[in-house]
Amino acid sequence: MKICGQNIRKIRRSKDFTQEYMAYEMGISQKAYSDIENSKVKINLEILTKISDILDIKPSEICSISDKCGTDDYEEKYLELLNYMKKKGILIPDELK
Repeated sequence: MKICGQNIRKIRRSKDFTQEYMAYEMGISQKAYSDIENSKVKINLEILTKISDILDIKPSEICSISDKCGTDDYEEKYLELLNYMKKKGILIPDELK
């Protein structure tokens, strides 16, 4: 997950956004946001979606599901994730459908 935090920082900086701005948009403290970029907290789907919305990018540009899976069956894992989200009533952004 360290790669995800590094990717977030890189993309945020490329858009000239500060950590303070990101934190404000997410409704969290700057310290909490810094912990995300420094991989001190696990990035869950909610965090990934919020950050990707603010940065106006797809979540897969930050952190692909393959970073966690460690296998070559990414499509199957992706579909399993979508099915899990549907069963749990988690909103799936249109760009992920």
